[in-house]
Amino acid sequence: MAELVDRFYEPLYRFAYSLTGARHHAEDLTQETFCLWAEKGFQLRDASKVKSWLFTTLYREFLGSRRRETRHPLQPPDETTEDLPAPAAADAARALDAASVMSALLRIEETYRTPLTLFYLQEVSYREIAELIDAPIGTVMSRLSRGKEQLRRLVLDEANDAGDKIIPMPPRAVSA
Repeated sequence: MAELVDRFYEPLYRFAYSLTGARHHAEDLTQETFCLWAEKGFQLRDASKVKSWLFTTLYREFLGSRRRETRHPLQPPDETTEDLPAPAAADAARALDAASVMSALLRIEETYRTPLTLFYLQEVSYREIAELIDAPIGTVMSRLSRGKEQLRRLVLDEANDAGDKIIPMPPRAVSA
């Protein structure tokens, strides 16, 4: 179990954070996933599917918590929204870019955010994503495409709002 936690805690936490946008919710989801593994993991017949089982379980727990929240809404906390986790990049400009992309990612519709996060941040294959979200591969590809477009628009809007002007690159000169 310790080896499993060491190997998958960070990727599961990052996935949970991308879904919830809140550190404490992400921690709860990740820990709940490992608790469920401790209870039911022995039922998994193919050891090569541990990663898929963990991500699927976390995603289903997230959906379950979302359903519970809509049925029994909680009072909003007095605190302002949590800050994004500090990026590990040493370069301040790169860290700012990473923070703005994560901020934009959290504003994308959940339908598109989940496949984007799984594919680009967790490096999960189309097939595995399709299994995780219980959708055909074509739907996963479509959601990735639409999610990237939403993310691109949000990042560009944020950059334009901040006064940053995106300068188009001139066409490459073709040498004869």
